[in-house]
Amino acid sequence: MQGFIKYILGFVFFVALQVLILNNLQFSGFINPFVYIIMVMLLPFETPRWLLLVASFFLGLTIDFFSNTPGMHASATVLIGYLRPFVLKSISPRDGYDTGTLPRIKYYGLNWFIKYVIIITLIHHSFLLFVEVFRFSSFFFTLGRIFLSSIFSIFLIIGSQYFIYKR
Repeated sequence: MQGFIKYILGFVFFVALQVLILNNLQFSGFINPFVYIIMVMLLPFETPRWLLLVASFFLGLTIDFFSNTPGMHASATVLIGYLRPFVLKSISPRDGYDTGTLPRIKYYGLNWFIKYVIIITLIHHSFLLFVEVFRFSSFFFTLGRIFLSSIFSIFLIIGSQYFIYKR
């Protein structure tokens, strides 16, 4: 029960951070950090797939509601929720994941966590920003936005491991 309350508080915190602060940070339209995806990334390894997809959907839908972007964040977040088990399997340690551990720097180290965050962030940002533009005439501009937004988001997500999840 205590773990559930922690995730609810994290959900509220990261949604508020995204909606109140990060959605208002835009540097010439190039950098839009999306840190709320950390809530999907940090769910326990044992999370059932159906719950992962439902949680991803509601997280994205909440961001969509406050950002006036009907379905865009929900679809991108469900995509990373769907692909997360495959990503985790592809970067798993030789002996697999230990029972009771979480996908955090504390358990698997900085190199593993950076790979994990980069892959999930690039998938999310690529899907979201191409759906937002919805045309290929701005392909290279959108690639620039994906790259810069991903870099900024990755630094914020990794930084959160040291400030929020230091225990």
